[in-house]
Amino acid sequence: MLERLKKEWPFHLLLLPGVVLTFIFSYIPMYGLIMAFEDYNPGIGFFKSPWVGLENFRLVFSQGQFQRTIFNTIFISIFKIALGTFSSVVFALLLNEIPSKFNKRLFQTVVYIPNFISWVIMAGILYNILATDGPINMVLRLFNIRPVQFLSNQQVFPWTIIIADVWKTFGFGTVVYMAAITSIDPEIYESAIIDGAGRWKQTLYITLPSLGPIIVLMTVLALGNVLNAGFDQVYNLYSPAVYTTGDIIDTFVYRLGLQNGKYAIGTAVGLFKSVVSCLLISLSLFIADKVANYKVF
Repeated sequence: MLERLKKEWPFHLLLLPGVVLTFIFSYIPMYGLIMAFEDYNPGIGFFKSPWVGLENFRLVFSQGQFQRTIFNTIFISIFKIALGTFSSVVFALLLNEIPSKFNKRLFQTVVYIPNFISWVIMAGILYNILATDGPINMVLRLFNIRPVQFLSNQQVFPWTIIIADVWKTFGFGTVVYMAAITSIDPEIYESAIIDGAGRWKQTLYITLPSLGPIIVLMTVLALGNVLNAGFDQVYNLYSPAVYTTGDIIDTFVYRLGLQNGKYAIGTAVGLFKSVVSCLLISLSLFIADKVANYKVF
């Protein structure tokens, strides 16, 4: 043990600042979760605020607004995962068919760039593109279609959020799947060509089955974050007109806890989300281990 410690102490020393910062900013603030079980009053603090037990949770779960928020969060997250995975796989397959390495890298870079743009900037871009007099509605007018209120229509807004997120992030998934495609043994394709298989048959019977494990792995791991529907995106794009279908757990907690000053109830909702997310992440890692033989620990 001492011999190993002597060899590895520089690595532990490098790890120490990260451990200290994580402890300070992630573990010490967890003491504030006590607010979820109190009728918290900022004027008297944690120790003097009256204890109410699970009353805050009972109050939150009895509200129809919170139940709609949970549904919105799951709905938006599930479709983001499904459409994002589908788009990434399809685009990776299309890129794989481009013979020119330069063109392949060019298109891959172009679709990857939006992933580096923050939602604050992206929201400004989308406000202009999706405006009533924006380019999309101008095209719709050419076909005698009435302008669509993408950001203020309750039925359209969730799909606007989903499609915008897929457009921004599917480039990252494409990189992952392209890496998996390049790892496939070329001799398998050569054998298929000798047997008379065309590009479609090669894709259907070689490429897609080879991508199967990584698709399952990426999808299963994404399920652990199903309650994280994207606070940055929704907060920068939504408005009171679409709270019914566009409000998610994170934005609900933000308005309830910070804007309305109901810190205890907001903390209770945040604690509920954290516990469920922890269970989902543990379940996703278990499934990933059983299905794709992927282990973290």
